Amino acid sequence: MTDDCLFCRTAAGDIPSQKVYSDDHVYAFHDINPAAPAHILVIPRKHLSSICDAGEDDEALMGKLLPVSYTHLRAHETG
Repeated sequence: MTDDCLFCRTAAGDIPSQKVYSDDHVYAFHDINPAAPAHILVIPRKHLSSICDAGEDDEALMGKLLPVSYTHLRAHETG
């Protein structure tokens, strides 16, 4: 975690959010200014400034983001 990263601070609970999903590696929450009826942000708990910063050791983490995104977006779209 970095102290100046909005997403790290949100995942750590320092910034309030409406949590959708949380585990040791991923945090998902509702966007505070949604652009769609179901607008959920899914972020890694590990600080990455960009997806381009993900290395080979982040393969499992990156592989977890999409299934979490799909599962929770579908659940919120269908109510």
